[in-house]
Amino acid sequence: MSERELKRDLAILPISVVRELTGLSDRQIRYYDQQDLIAPQRGAGKQRRYSLNDIDRLIEIADYMDAGYTVADIHEMDAKKHRQSEENPDAQMRKVFADELLRIGRFDNSRHF
Repeated sequence: MSERELKRDLAILPISVVRELTGLSDRQIRYYDQQDLIAPQRGAGKQRRYSLNDIDRLIEIADYMDAGYTVADIHEMDAKKHRQSEENPDAQMRKVFADELLRIGRFDNSRHF
């Protein structure tokens, strides 16, 4: 990874910024943390610090909730995704590889492997 690439897992964003980026309230964000749907890191004063990956996850959770899913449903979907990735690591690796090729512009997604 080049030094100029965005570090999506770097937890530096305070909840006020997360609130603005996601449109969620502080209460909703904390609730998703309490329900183990996200796991923000903690700063020196025990404040939650969020990464860009956490922002993506919060938006995904909000979309699920808006579609009528419950917290239990989301946990179940997460567990299913985890099981699938463990059951077929080759397929997961191919997806990661294809995503990376798309990202660097060396893969035409109109063609398939």
